[in-house]
Amino acid sequence: MKKLLIMLLGFGLAAAMAGNEGFEKKGFLTTKWCVQNDMFKDCRLETAVCGYEGCYEKWKFGDKIKEEMVLYVHDDGKYYRVDLGNLKRSELDEAMNRNEVTLIGSYDKKRNLIHVKEFKAPPPPKKSFFKGCL
Repeated sequence: MKKLLIMLLGFGLAAAMAGNEGFEKKGFLTTKWCVQNDMFKDCRLETAVCGYEGCYEKWKFGDKIKEEMVLYVHDDGKYYRVDLGNLKRSELDEAMNRNEVTLIGSYDKKRNLIHVKEFKAPPPPKKSFFKGCL
């Protein structure tokens, strides 16, 4: 009886941990300011450094970076805040301002925050034959 109870408890704990760690979302990775202003592909670059449009006029080199990275999920119609954890910000450069980015990690529902453990970025767009000719 004790073995059965221990096994059930072990399965319950494993299921609870798997539900928290197995979070995966696919969407458009950008900054919070760009999502709030419906600017996706033409997102302002300064929002990745100082947080809002035109902030480069006040921001000085060496000031603290105030980027708020979010993942906008079209199916849900909402955005999720992103915590990179142990990932370096430079690793996500290839995925920034792109659609079909998959973030894998855990989700904190109270803070609407994805703790990212790994990500998958779509391959870069292929070069067009006519690019630069017209």
